Amino acid sequence: DNLAAALAKTSGKDIVQFAKAVGVSHPGIDKKVCNGEYMSGSDGGSNIAYAADPTDNTKTAQCSNLKGTGKTDGNASFSKFVEKVELHDKNWPTGMIHSSSSKKAGTINGNAKAVAKDLVQELNHDEKTIVAGLLAKTIEGGEVVEIRAVSSTSVMVNACYD
Repeated sequence: DNLAAALAKTSGKDIVQFAKAVGVSHPGIDKKVCNGEYMSGSDGGSNIAYAADPTDNTKTAQCSNLKGTGKTDGNASFSKFVEKVELHDKNWPTGMIHSSSSKKAGTINGNAKAVAKDLVQELNHDEKTIVAGLLAKTIEGGEVVEIRAVSSTSVMVNACYD
């Protein structure tokens, strides 16, 4: 939830740069993000693919709302998602979906939530470390800080002697 909230506050342009960095440098990680079927969105039945403007029920601008051939026709990756839904300009953090014969906004912050879920649940520890570094490098003002545990206590004494 914290990651989703932080991503939702990040601009679409910064997310595009992050996704491009992931896609170019780590294609295996790229394929694990925005390739699922678990998010609700367009209701086109068995085949749903990414598009910036979901004009029919087989198109979606919601990360991890793919179905059927939508998962196999070059859509199933983070970098393709941001490219096909024109994330630099729209569809972040909330994407458009097609439902009941018209397009509408999807789940509030749905794209940020889906990206966060994929980053947390689909990646192993080493991949998460890589992603954290890429986030820090590509998102303006970003930094990565991880504090696992405090294993010892340090005491600083400032003494003044005459």
